[in-house]
Amino acid sequence: MPSSSNRPPLVITCGEPAGIGPEVVAKARALIGDVPFFALGNPDHFAGHGVAIRVIDAPHQATLDALCVLPHDIPGPAVPGRPDPRQAAGVISAIARGVDYARTGVASGVVTAPINKKALKDGANFPHPGHTEYLAALAGDVDVVMMLACSELRVVPATIHIAIDQVPAELTPTALETVLRVTHAGLRRDFGIKVPRIAVAGLNPHAGEGGTMGRQEVDWIAALVAKLAPELGCFGPLPADTMFHAAARSNYDAAVCMYHDQALIPIKTVDFAGGVNVTLGLPHIRTSPDHGTAFDIAGHGLADPTSIVAAIHMAWDMAARRSRVGAAAAT
Repeated sequence: MPSSSNRPPLVITCGEPAGIGPEVVAKARALIGDVPFFALGNPDHFAGHGVAIRVIDAPHQATLDALCVLPHDIPGPAVPGRPDPRQAAGVISAIARGVDYARTGVASGVVTAPINKKALKDGANFPHPGHTEYLAALAGDVDVVMMLACSELRVVPATIHIAIDQVPAELTPTALETVLRVTHAGLRRDFGIKVPRIAVAGLNPHAGEGGTMGRQEVDWIAALVAKLAPELGCFGPLPADTMFHAAARSNYDAAVCMYHDQALIPIKTVDFAGGVNVTLGLPHIRTSPDHGTAFDIAGHGLADPTSIVAAIHMAWDMAARRSRVGAAAAT
């Protein structure tokens, strides 16, 4: 059954074959009846999850009544929980191919199934800390930020995959301003929020408590946020321990946090299964489920597809917004 939409389908990259990616992609096709997408990978890796598999020759052949798979060279079987180093290069190149489809308009956006960074490094010397950094490199080292989003909360870590003792050095005024600008632009373009409100967390406990628990807030964070507030709608710095209860969340559209766990703990507490990883700042749409490869449950049929279903719907909604903006600009 073809899609009734005149937009191209989404492309879903295979992710780590030994993880739960193939399972949740197949389950997503069974649960989503209104969004066209195709998987990019080895068709055999997606089989066995109760969903019909249809091998296609081109993206436009994607239909709604089967999991359509466009073959990509990833050799060997997918053994649950046991990554194969020979497959690492294929997993990486599938991401690049999916991005190319999204960048050229062959796909409306790319949804990436989870990868295992150690497996890619061991098998193909993958040099990037994660998907976000690799996608930025593929786009020409553009400024990107990682947003985690669900229906109740959006968070952006200003620093991502670095050790906690490296955060103060990496968190510079220039870096934080870039994060705030990319976040503001992404909220407008991809989430349709005309006047975004961005809450900014402090780095230190109690946002430094006037300098008694750390100096970054009084030395430069507060001044930077105040300078950018009229343009970007940002405010803070706020104590992170009081930013995420329901009443506080109603005051902002996204929270910019200073480091990985300060952002990810709240959203995974609010909606562990349904969070979506969104890369803002790319020239194309990219979303991903907010979970990893889960080698411990791979192959047992236990994987929850809620997050990848949300990622697919979010990417499709973003594509619709960009399509409307493009159509309006052309008139």
